[in-house]
Amino acid sequence: MFARVKDVAALVGRIGIAVVFLAHGLQKWDKGVDATAGMFEGLGLPLPTVAALFTIAVEILGSLAFLLGLAMPLVGIGYAIVGVGAIFTVHLDNGLTGQGGYELVLVLAAAGLAIGFNGGRFSLDHLLFTRKRENAGAERLSAQTA
Repeated sequence: MFARVKDVAALVGRIGIAVVFLAHGLQKWDKGVDATAGMFEGLGLPLPTVAALFTIAVEILGSLAFLLGLAMPLVGIGYAIVGVGAIFTVHLDNGLTGQGGYELVLVLAAAGLAIGFNGGRFSLDHLLFTRKRENAGAERLSAQTA
């Protein structure tokens, strides 16, 4: 019973995080890669076009994968990278709390990373990878005991 509650909580958290990152990614996509790269260049980021493409890919494609529970550790790392970048280039001077502070970015990045590595059983990662490992382990165990 408790395991199922944990899996539901992970699913709800995964959906919430993915929706926020997806919304930000769609805003960047609507503005265009060039405009996003220009914004990044104005912030002093090196390779602003590469950074823009990476950020848009993580926030849109990564969020779609996260919603499905696919490649969650990879997406979680991507969320952390994007979040840390946003903290240090945009939000840090505003402090932790208040207008433009980095508390939300910090929480989203950390939660994305945590859930990326603890996504629960209601995910494609679990269906495709974990269950196969569990079945293979059970088969090895039964072969050893036979």
